Amino acid sequence: MTTPDNWRKSSYSGGGEGNNCVEIATRTTHIAIRDSKTPTRATLTFPTGTFTAFLEALKSLDCTAR
Repeated sequence: MTTPDNWRKSSYSGGGEGNNCVEIATRTTHIAIRDSKTPTRATLTFPTGTFTAFLEALKSLDCTAR
C-alpha cells in the first residue's frame, strides 16, 4: 500500500493549529491513521471493514457509565 496523501483531521481537534489529534486517510480497501504531531513517523493501517466495526463499537459505548 502506498502512503496516502489525503490526510484529514477530526473536527474535534481543538482550537489553534489543531495538532493534538490523529489524522486519517481513506483508501478503497484500507484506512490509515497517524499522529498529527509527528506526521512523518509511523502510520497504522487497517482494513476498511475492521476500522468501521471499531468505530461502531466506540459509538455504542456508554461514556457516562464509570
